[in-house]
Amino acid sequence: MSFQDFEASALAQGFDEVLERVWEPGQVVDTHTHPFAVKALVVRGEMWLTEGDRTRRLAPGDRFELDYAAPHAERYGSEGATYWVARRSTKSG
Repeated sequence: MSFQDFEASALAQGFDEVLERVWEPGQVVDTHTHPFAVKALVVRGEMWLTEGDRTRRLAPGDRFELDYAAPHAERYGSEGATYWVARRSTKSG
């Protein structure tokens, strides 16, 4: 799948914005929320996503979704990580 394919699919599903996020090796992002829902595809590196007491390791080809304002934390591997992310700014939809 190309970024353009991911973007077209996400926009057709009602997401507002699609972008590529690149994270540095070893970066840690403590628990936080976003004022948008997320649907993402990891395309490079690895990351660990924690929601509540559940932590998942994500590698290229893995997808994740987060609800609007869902508390979560992120940790990135020794090579960093890149993912494509679609954002929906409304609470429902």
